[in-house]
Amino acid sequence: MSTINKKEAFKGLIQPHTHLKTGDVGKYVLLPGDPARADIVARYLENSVLVTYNREYKTYTGIYKGIKVSVTSTGIGCPSASIAVEELANVGVENFIRTGTTAALQRGIKIGDIIISKGSMKNEGTSRFYVPDSFPAVPDLELTWTILETAKKLSKKMNFNVHLGINASEDNFFAETPEWLENLSKIGVMNIEMESSAIFTAAHMRSLRAASICTVGSNHIEGISALLGDEKKKSLLNDGVKKMIEVALESVVLFEQYLSKNKGG
Repeated sequence: MSTINKKEAFKGLIQPHTHLKTGDVGKYVLLPGDPARADIVARYLENSVLVTYNREYKTYTGIYKGIKVSVTSTGIGCPSASIAVEELANVGVENFIRTGTTAALQRGIKIGDIIISKGSMKNEGTSRFYVPDSFPAVPDLELTWTILETAKKLSKKMNFNVHLGINASEDNFFAETPEWLENLSKIGVMNIEMESSAIFTAAHMRSLRAASICTVGSNHIEGISALLGDEKKKSLLNDGVKKMIEVALESVVLFEQYLSKNKGG
């Protein structure tokens, strides 16, 4: 009995969840979770067009400093994020940059700070469909280095803090106990979010590049959060999101220059 190879079956077709087709997107895509954040990214793009909006997947495509760039929201969690990566890969995306929000697990990290991932702890089930549990979820080194260098440069004139570390991707927003979070903090996990490990893994399996940059919305160890109604903290988070988006887009420009110079990209 034959079975369907879904990755092959949907190549060249309109994708079943994102409703995208070849030509709709650039080779660079930013991946926020929230569809509303896709709207924010679109404001930075020239001639941005809302290409599709189905379920949690909202996609705009436009131009940033001469480069065709897209943004697709992934919704919450690794299953929907991996679907976004798979379908975007089917229509020509080569470089994925997660642009999310996150909760810090180390003291001294403030709301509005930026965290760049150098690896993700797979506290989720989606990646197990791709690789064994012992297989690491790591971002592309060259793309991550470009984002880090861009963030450091922009932080000096835009006044934000940059952190680099290992994050954890979790499957449940509400099920984490204080003890669980303390243990993650003790082993040096810098932050938690819900998508990056699957994005890294799915991109790796497609021989594509992925990286993650997030804005801090909470610090669980210090007991502070922008999600609890404090307007000042919300403002800090919103400002941090805008700075994160600028870092991601400027990184696309720098990375494209790097590829052109070194790999004929």
